[in-house]
Amino acid sequence: MTDQSKDSGRPLAGKRIILTGGAGFLGRQVRRVLMERGAREADIFIPRSKDYDLTSETAVARLYRQAFGTAKADLVIHLAAEVGGIGANRKNPGRYFFANMAMALHLIEQARLDGLVERGGKFVQVGTICAYPKFTPVPFREEELWNGYPEETNAPYGVAKKAAWQMLDAYRIQYGMKSAYILPVNLYGPEDNFDLESSHVIPALIRKCVEATRRGEDRIVCWGTGSASREFLYRDDAADGIVRSAEVLDEPTPVNLGAGFEITIRDLVLLVVRLTGFTGAIEWDATKPDGQPRRCLDTSRAADLMGWRARVGFEEGLRRTIEWFRASAR
Repeated sequence: MTDQSKDSGRPLAGKRIILTGGAGFLGRQVRRVLMERGAREADIFIPRSKDYDLTSETAVARLYRQAFGTAKADLVIHLAAEVGGIGANRKNPGRYFFANMAMALHLIEQARLDGLVERGGKFVQVGTICAYPKFTPVPFREEELWNGYPEETNAPYGVAKKAAWQMLDAYRIQYGMKSAYILPVNLYGPEDNFDLESSHVIPALIRKCVEATRRGEDRIVCWGTGSASREFLYRDDAADGIVRSAEVLDEPTPVNLGAGFEITIRDLVLLVVRLTGFTGAIEWDATKPDGQPRRCLDTSRAADLMGWRARVGFEEGLRRTIEWFRASAR
């Protein structure tokens, strides 16, 4: 158990929890943290996509009926999303808007119809920093969320996630639904998606460098100019923050989760190259987009409201991620 959870009195003990996306990269760690904080394995229900299409109202209603039978859920943590890197966002803007909007829409409304409010239960929605305006002043503060349009390549995804926040706030006002709305910065870590077509920048870079070294190639190609900056949060820290929000928050005040640093993509590439041991050249394809110019979060609200701070240093997190990929790729 982490130090910041010791004062929680294990509020999740005995709770019945629906964890969407619980079989995914972030969800597997959230499940582990839930159990560390007192939840029983038998009380965590993870809906699988083959059984429940979360974009379908009928399927979501059936999920709530079947998850715990007449006992019903006390907590819903909605992690499931359809998302990818810049390339995937450019190819699938319609699908990403529909899927993410439909999942949140049905899960929140069907939770209400299922009696979550009357039971004093809670809905935790994981949002995205893609919801922030393209030219948000750095560091991003939650008060800036409505002060402009998101970066174009991921706007449909970001707007859908932001609409879920507004739905939760409306349900708080009208129905008294307890909820939390969490905004993690770009995540990375073991068990990430390393598919070059749909992965985010860190797993894509790690795979390119490790495989180029293995094949004896003399160069890798990276998207954009390298001038954009990003902040990255280790998966385990993000999971800790999400569970913490379920323990202590009751209103969907947006809360950033980040590590409190900023690095350019060019410097990130050089760091991954060094840690993987790749010795070839780096080529930049400036015909590809850089995405949002800068991303770095103000995380003071997370510290104030939840007592949460990131703990894993960036270089240490990268080393663990590279080691995991090398071991899994053998």
